[in-house]
Amino acid sequence: MKNLRLERPVAFFDLETTGTDPFSDRIVELCVLRVLPEGSSEIRTRRVNPGRPIPEEATAVHGIRDEDVRDAPAFRQIARGLLDFLGESDLAGFNIQRFDVPLLDREFRDSGLDLGLPGRRVLDAMTIFHRREPRHLSAAVRFYLGREHEAAHSAEADVLATAAVLDAQLARYEDLPRSVQGLDAWCRGGAGESAADVSGKFVWKNGEIVFAFGKLRGRSLREAAGAQRDYLEWFLRQDFPEDARRLVEGALRGEYPAPRR
Repeated sequence: MKNLRLERPVAFFDLETTGTDPFSDRIVELCVLRVLPEGSSEIRTRRVNPGRPIPEEATAVHGIRDEDVRDAPAFRQIARGLLDFLGESDLAGFNIQRFDVPLLDREFRDSGLDLGLPGRRVLDAMTIFHRREPRHLSAAVRFYLGREHEAAHSAEADVLATAAVLDAQLARYEDLPRSVQGLDAWCRGGAGESAADVSGKFVWKNGEIVFAFGKLRGRSLREAAGAQRDYLEWFLRQDFPEDARRLVEGALRGEYPAPRR
């Protein structure tokens, strides 16, 4: 590190996982780069058997399949060695505050060990990126249209600017869908999937509504309604958005909407 002054080691790390829920998903691969104050470094990369099938959606992101980790150790088998390797290091990475850190902390706790987060500083490059490179309409106008957004937060100016930005995005990214239907599906879930509710708790997959989060991620709502009604009843007791709740309420009654064409 040329520009970061270190008083003690810092461990840059990244996790590949079974999904995007830090409180229920599991690690399938991890890498830790430990940098010492004098400048030397050591890197370790390890595949991990998550003890559950890796969803196709996760494999599409990181390319790791069940057979790739079949003979890999479980996290609890490497947890002590990993904790020793981390030592007193502070932690660094990209988007680790919201995802990697809480997931890693949970994996250690599930293994009967303590990551000791209160004693570690956390550096998140994504936080720096977002604070220094704003992701608001004025920044989009500057980036895509090459001009300043005059009269920002005037409703009419914002509407006109947004329309111009969207048109410029379609011109810049040739792989984006050109139809409203296609672009809606892309915005909701990406290629091959579209969200079944606004918040994306459920997605359409092969004509079925499928969980996109939590312990039932990748399983159909129809299947859950038949085998895990208690989970759906738990869902309804939580503060989830109303459109997602309506999907669950319908499933408990045996009612399922037809996929949008």
